[in-house]
Amino acid sequence: MPPKPEAAAGAAAWVYVLRCADGSLYTGWTVDIERRVAAHAAGRGGRYTRSRLPIELLSAMPMQDNSSARREEARIKQLPRAAKLALLAAQSGP
Repeated sequence: MPPKPEAAAGAAAWVYVLRCADGSLYTGWTVDIERRVAAHAAGRGGRYTRSRLPIELLSAMPMQDNSSARREEARIKQLPRAAKLALLAAQSGP
C-alpha cells in the first residue's frame, strides 16, 4: 500500500508506480498525485494505461522538485521488472 499523499504534503513533485489490469507496471511523475491517478483511472491518463484499466496505485514517492522526479522516473523505467518489484517491496516494509 503506498504512503498517503498527505504524509508528504510539502512535496513539490511525485514519482508513482501503477499496476495495470494486465499486471504490467507503469511509472510516471506529477506535481499533483491525486489528480494524476484519478486521470489514469478515468482513462484520461497516458495512452498506455488507457487501454489497461483498471489501474492500482502501488507507490507514490515524494520528490524535492520536478527535476528530481523526472530523474527518478527515468531511473525506475530502466529497471527490469524484477528490480521494480523489489523496489516496491522494500518501500512497503516487512
